[in-house]
Amino acid sequence: MTNTVISSKSKEVIIGFEQPFAVIGERINPTGRKLLAEEMKNGDYSRVEADALAQVAAGAHILDVNAGIPLADEPAILAESIRLVQSITDVPLCIDSSIIAALEAGLNAYEGKALLNSVTGEEERLEAVLPLVKKHGCAVIAISNDDSGISEDINVRFNVAKKIVERAQDYGIPVSDIVVDPLVMPIGAINTAGRQVMELVQRLRNELKVNTTCGASNLSFGLPNRNGLNTAFIAMAIASGMTSAITNPLHSEIIQSVRGADVVMGHDPECSNWIAVNRDPNADSRERRGRRGGRNRGRG
Repeated sequence: MTNTVISSKSKEVIIGFEQPFAVIGERINPTGRKLLAEEMKNGDYSRVEADALAQVAAGAHILDVNAGIPLADEPAILAESIRLVQSITDVPLCIDSSIIAALEAGLNAYEGKALLNSVTGEEERLEAVLPLVKKHGCAVIAISNDDSGISEDINVRFNVAKKIVERAQDYGIPVSDIVVDPLVMPIGAINTAGRQVMELVQRLRNELKVNTTCGASNLSFGLPNRNGLNTAFIAMAIASGMTSAITNPLHSEIIQSVRGADVVMGHDPECSNWIAVNRDPNADSRERRGRRGGRNRGRG
């Protein structure tokens, strides 16, 4: 079974078929967050710090760090954000940018084995990103689209993923360092999008032997009660073989769904994590009081 190992300078996370599902926290991303974008652009990283700590406390195993701000020095901001986040938490990071110079700056600032987000099947992108992956010995997210765009045909998306895996091997990058994003389409626009991604994940696992991830909230775009749909989707995706997702761990129902799915899939040995998280903190004291009460009654 394929294991993708990423690490900080002191902590290792394994994304794998028989491993607990890896939650990649999505909050450190200024896209659609005007206040965060303005703060980061002005050198104020207080919200980055708060988001990092909150996501780890909520259950994130990896943090995605993005600094995509128009008209800003993205390489410098991304590198500074990575240094800050690594100084306050020990979880591994996913370095996220569409700009090659920013990816390289982030990798240069990173201590450990990062997850790089991302490479696509476009020739220009392959030739720019894969040498970086090889040089820094990191893992990379491979997104199943190419020069022709995003296909609604899952066979096309599978073939793009296969192309990226094969090209990576030409650079000496092992399959274990490729995490494929099969692309989750909005189910409000494509009613079969959920079934499609489940089928594609199974093929990626069985035929290419790669781990998988996705932007989980894409499924619910444009629909009401998005958390309800995202929660259902993540549990079903885990059952289909998906091994990680970029999502918001501050939504407690998402984390509960992940933990519950880990139990059902046998990825939480002896249910120890579920019990540790959900045990009633007052149960032991009540049990002790009950035993004492029983002994006292017996003396009468």
